[in-house]
Amino acid sequence: MSDKYEYAGFWIRVGAAIIDSIIVIVAMIPLTMIFGGGETTVASDGFSSFQFMSTSDWIWQIITAVFYIFCWIKFAGTPGKRLLRLKVLDEKTGENVTVGQGIIRYIGYIPATLVFFIGLIWVAFDAKKQGWHDKMAKTVVVREL
Repeated sequence: MSDKYEYAGFWIRVGAAIIDSIIVIVAMIPLTMIFGGGETTVASDGFSSFQFMSTSDWIWQIITAVFYIFCWIKFAGTPGKRLLRLKVLDEKTGENVTVGQGIIRYIGYIPATLVFFIGLIWVAFDAKKQGWHDKMAKTVVVREL
């Protein structure tokens, strides 16, 4: 990389993720109130019945994915990462990620979280502080010095 960066560790990335989650939730509340969100179906026995994601749930998931990918491409990080002076960059060039890398990185969260979040915890033990999603997309998260 460069002398002006160091790999961002596990806990600062957790902090950035918490900030980002708060931002997304706060933004989604009024949008959900205006446009509607997924409804829980209550069965006649009084218990909630299982329902896979509704169309509106899929729309919110897509909006969230587009937001994250756009931030990685345009600003080299989500608001939480940028507030903590972190950047998501191409592993080899140190440049902003491409659209393809952003999509792969976002999709990479699925296997990274499936088994006890081991793919995210991996950041704490990896030499380049990469999670599985970073490895899949060939990205690194760095802290500006």
